[in-house]
Amino acid sequence: MDREGTYEAHDGKQPPAPVHPPAAPPMPRRPPGAGQSPVAEWLATPRPRAEPGVWRFGYRPRGPEQDDSELKRRLVRGMVIPTVLGLVLWSLLQNGSFPYLWMPVKVFTPAEWWYEGTVSPQGWQGQHALIVYGGVVFGLLVYAVVRLSTWGEAVRYFVRGRPQPSRALIAVVAAVGSLALVWPGVFGLGLEPVPVVTPVLSLVALIAGRSVFTSTPVVAYAVYALITLAVLWPFARIGGWRHALRKSPAAPPPPRPTSAPAPAPAHWPQLRAAGHEKAADLLAAELLRGRMNDVDCARITRAWDTAGSDPGARAAFADTVARHGAAAWAHPSGSRDLPARSAIHDLLADQVRIGRFAEDQRNPYAFRGVHAALEPGVLGTSLLAVGPSGAGKTARLMRPVTEALALQALTGRVSVVAVCAAGSGLGPDDAYDVVIRPGDPASTHGLDLYADCADPDEAAAFLAEGLVGDLDSVDTRRAATALAQLLGPHRAAHGRFPSVRVLRALLEGEPCALADLRAGLDAAPDHEAMRRELDARVRQSGTPGDPCPALADRLALLDRPVFAGAFDGGAVDGEAAGRVFSLRAVAHHPLRVRVDLPEHGHEEAARLLARLLLAQFGQAVRTRPDRPHFACLVLDDAARTLTAGTVRTVQRLRTAKAGVVLGLRTVGEIPEPLQGPLYAAVGCRMAFSGVTTWDGRWFAESWGTERVETREVAQHTVYADQPMTRALHSLRRLVTGKAVTTDAVTVREVERERWSASDLAHAVPPGHAVLSLTSVRGEPAPPLLVDLRG
Repeated sequence: MDREGTYEAHDGKQPPAPVHPPAAPPMPRRPPGAGQSPVAEWLATPRPRAEPGVWRFGYRPRGPEQDDSELKRRLVRGMVIPTVLGLVLWSLLQNGSFPYLWMPVKVFTPAEWWYEGTVSPQGWQGQHALIVYGGVVFGLLVYAVVRLSTWGEAVRYFVRGRPQPSRALIAVVAAVGSLALVWPGVFGLGLEPVPVVTPVLSLVALIAGRSVFTSTPVVAYAVYALITLAVLWPFARIGGWRHALRKSPAAPPPPRPTSAPAPAPAHWPQLRAAGHEKAADLLAAELLRGRMNDVDCARITRAWDTAGSDPGARAAFADTVARHGAAAWAHPSGSRDLPARSAIHDLLADQVRIGRFAEDQRNPYAFRGVHAALEPGVLGTSLLAVGPSGAGKTARLMRPVTEALALQALTGRVSVVAVCAAGSGLGPDDAYDVVIRPGDPASTHGLDLYADCADPDEAAAFLAEGLVGDLDSVDTRRAATALAQLLGPHRAAHGRFPSVRVLRALLEGEPCALADLRAGLDAAPDHEAMRRELDARVRQSGTPGDPCPALADRLALLDRPVFAGAFDGGAVDGEAAGRVFSLRAVAHHPLRVRVDLPEHGHEEAARLLARLLLAQFGQAVRTRPDRPHFACLVLDDAARTLTAGTVRTVQRLRTAKAGVVLGLRTVGEIPEPLQGPLYAAVGCRMAFSGVTTWDGRWFAESWGTERVETREVAQHTVYADQPMTRALHSLRRLVTGKAVTTDAVTVREVERERWSASDLAHAVPPGHAVLSLTSVRGEPAPPLLVDLRG
């Protein structure tokens, strides 16, 4: 990266293929080698529209909410009551409580089987007919109990809704219990068998003759086998035994398609529809052979979308694919993937998964158990994360978000600047194009304090924010004016802005520095306006309220031997020239940049640099004429970096296709007058476990209230008028020790805080956070409890 903000590719040649194997996309539905490439299955997975923050990869909306506790009670009641009534009725039938119940059997059988006027059998045929009739009555009773009860619905809810193998095991246990009732002797039980086996044997004897079992013993065993299979068959259907044995979940057969199926995305149907068959065949072959990863697919899809309907752009697209294949439009760095991934990403939806919405009553039913994700569509409204040290801000939020933005930068959609302390764990150096370490002699890049700016007033504005924006005693606007009165003349005289050492000398009013600047201006006759600027600065020097001493004191933090050449590129005072990076480059190129701030004795300098980077970023992204990609600044520790000017800038980033991610240990790390405006400026807010009630108060106020239905139960003592009733009440009070009361239930709607400060401080479990999101389109998501440990 040069000072003009241009990015040079390696020798102008096509970047080489990555040396590391392409990473597999997230959550393949089948293992590799099952007939289709994992990348192809990843492409084919649906990504329906969803609420902000919902992981769209394979997302299926939940059905309508049901009260599970009430549903379970209803199902249990519906099973137990009819079953008990059926058992009582069967006991009465066995005891002969219904004298005319057996008369139908005499109507449908020959009269010689019975004694006249009775249902007493004369021979073996009548005896077997009574046994068969008893089995029919038992079967009808069982059918009536099942039909009139909730057994079918309960089986679907409690058994068939379970995953394998628990579903199959429950059905096996129920099948064994049923067989024990049919064949109690086989299981060594002294119970009377239910009338199933003997009625079937009696029916066979009546049809085939009494001697069929003695003449053909195999008939009896066949009947036994058929009875056993008939008992097991419904449990096999309920338990899905066939699918469990095949080790695949039971699923209904797919519906017969009414039209031709849509072509698989792995075959690039959009290219074929436009007539570019060769390009589609080449990309499909690369994908199915494992030479493409998810980054390549997302990058090439973006290039095709950029081509639009322009025939010339589409022809150029096909030509580039023919020449470079899967490596077409690769990132200028030559990287087609990151060295390692710590989170699950979906580059087609530009999402990174950060956890799962908890199964909590505070979460709306539609979000419970759904994966949570972040994307540029919500980061464009900026995100504020507050949590104490050790709550997981860096590992569970900053690292996944930075990694996702770095991956999306490889597709040309995003540029990212990650600002953190050295060793914070925001990814390895190989995952970035530029790594800046002020104060480290081994750093390959310096930082341009002026962000490659040509306008002295613009440079003075963000430099004043970075230097003294956090000081209440210094007016930032006056400081910007004082800086402009020095930067403008110096650029006019020398063709560049001053180095840190020279600018400090000018701010301190050193005669030699001012005389040198005056001499440079006097050498050219067309610098009259700049001479007036310098004269005005000299007249104001030393007056009450002059911001230059404060500016010089703050700039002295960077004018230290450890930072020699870190901000000037070594182009001053004869030092070896180095490469200076301008933050303005991220507004025009999809770059991955990390700035490791100095620590251990240079904390104030680190805060100053963070403020300056935030001010530079806001100025750079807001002034770019076109917005080809999303730009994001990630501040792992934003303590003492926010000023009144940068808070206003954060609020305007949404329309500039940019956003910031701010991490704070506590809201008290920013000035109190800025706390309210900051919560109003960001669209996404995240409270980690362990926040204090003072921090939770700001979250509770920003999330507002909601209308909920409450039930209030009041107990009123019952006073009886009748003597007998009073006596019964006195006896009950004597026995129970409590007065007779009645309940009065009041149902009303009230407004309550979505999450109170006390709930945020005490009810958020470790490893969780409460997250609220707002998309750049204005779609809000309520504050939701997220489990970040998954």
